[in-house]
Amino acid sequence: MKKTIHSGRASLVTLIAALALAACGQKQPKEQQARQQEAPPYAVEVTEMARQDIPLNKSYPSLLRSDSEVTLVARVNGFLEERHFEPGQLVAQGDRLYTIEPDLYQATVNQREADLQSARAELSRAQRDAQRFEQLLSQNSVSRQQYDQALADQRVAQASVAQAEAALTSANLDLGYSNVTAPVSGMISLSQINVGNLVTPGTELATITPLDPLEVRFQLPQRDAFELRRQLGEGGSASDITAHLSVPGQYGDDNADLVGSLNFLGSRVDSGTSTVQASATFANPDGAVLPGQFVRVRLEGLKRFDVLAVPEIAVTQGLMGPQVFIVDDDNKARERTIQLGEVAGPWQIIRDGLNAGERVIVGDPAGLEPGRAIDPQPFRGDAGELVEEAEQEEAQQQAEQAEAMQEGAAEAQPAEGEEGAQ
Repeated sequence: MKKTIHSGRASLVTLIAALALAACGQKQPKEQQARQQEAPPYAVEVTEMARQDIPLNKSYPSLLRSDSEVTLVARVNGFLEERHFEPGQLVAQGDRLYTIEPDLYQATVNQREADLQSARAELSRAQRDAQRFEQLLSQNSVSRQQYDQALADQRVAQASVAQAEAALTSANLDLGYSNVTAPVSGMISLSQINVGNLVTPGTELATITPLDPLEVRFQLPQRDAFELRRQLGEGGSASDITAHLSVPGQYGDDNADLVGSLNFLGSRVDSGTSTVQASATFANPDGAVLPGQFVRVRLEGLKRFDVLAVPEIAVTQGLMGPQVFIVDDDNKARERTIQLGEVAGPWQIIRDGLNAGERVIVGDPAGLEPGRAIDPQPFRGDAGELVEEAEQEEAQQQAEQAEAMQEGAAEAQPAEGEEGAQ
């Protein structure tokens, strides 16, 4: 009987304690709300959402190429007599590169010139005969048949002159081909044929690769291409789009990038890749980059039109996904879940979740809680500066924490030494 009474009292005490804890738990949120209401308004930069055009810097992978690259081939038969360059040398358009028995072809030219002189002399004789026979025909001194024969001889002589002129032109062409010159300026490769070897028409001799300027072809995602075409359709030109070329692993400094301009934007979408072809031209006077290298092309001057955007630092991760803090009519902070678009430098484009006219906290959201009173400060509009200030503040806090940890460790070392001595 005593055990039963004692157990009942213990259960009663446990129930009272549980009720007390529950009462404390119900009061705790109210106390937090009271403290939050008593806290001074949090001064933070706030902006009113409005649609705007946001600059967008994009980069695309590409394989560097030179569209003007030329493979030199022999166009005449003969022995390769001379090479007038060193492999890897920069040659200019018109420079002489190879000599293929020019004396042989010069002799042919001389022969064809003599043939042309002979044909012209024969034509002159035939013309005089035709004129004489025409006069004799008018006097009935020769027959009509003899006159017709004289005219035919004149026409044959004229054809012989034309044939001799064509032969001379062909001989001069062969003479020109015997001296191989550079059709473009660029860097020349190793020679494929050594001096003294016999070459025939079509024999490959060397390759010239122009290095300045360079053309880079790359693929734009169709949305980027559509936005760019829209931008160009509003009065801009492709040359207004500045392009920067960097070689991964070679240029780590942005100042070392080659600077060029966009010169072509395709007019059709590739059905397999959903991309549009584009190309940009870059000046490369020092030959710093070579065709065949993998590069990245970064375009400046692109825009996203009529979008809502906030500084990237204003976006946090909530239970329902990305979110920002908005300021309600009572100047209280409220959470708002959003859908993110592209990142444009320090700006984050918002696809859904915000409307024009709403006030969004764009300052550092660290320490913000829903319901916190806000003292709205005007936003200067420089998202990059805002992000830079937040990064500097974070770096300073980390430095202070590291310094405090070092001081704590230094104070703990003497104490440990004293304990060891005791």
